[in-house]
Amino acid sequence: EVQLVESGGGSVQAGGSLRLSCTASGFYFGGSVMAWFRQAPGNECEWVGTIPPLGLARYANSARGRFTISRDNTKNTVYLQMNSLKPEDTAVYSCAAGVGDICNRASGYWGQGTQVTVSS
Repeated sequence: EVQLVESGGGSVQAGGSLRLSCTASGFYFGGSVMAWFRQAPGNECEWVGTIPPLGLARYANSARGRFTISRDNTKNTVYLQMNSLKPEDTAVYSCAAGVGDICNRASGYWGQGTQVTVSS
């Protein structure tokens, strides 16, 4: 059974930091492109960034310079370090495998999401 389980969400004041984790099982994590997406109420799903099995991560403009994606293939875990958080970063954050930068929940594997709330 494929599982992606996010953790680390919560409430933080503007300017603060959070680190999200996503632990995977049931598929070959080490060979999979992993991505983070977010969706705020009333908004469309938004790509945050993608990290390949080896190499550098890519980021959406909204995330570049503030967010960092990393992975530990020995732990089947991908991370999203978020710094200098803004109220507009408030959303449910989900990790996904095998979807690149396209938010299509009908493809790849998806976690259930974790809520991030940034207050001003």
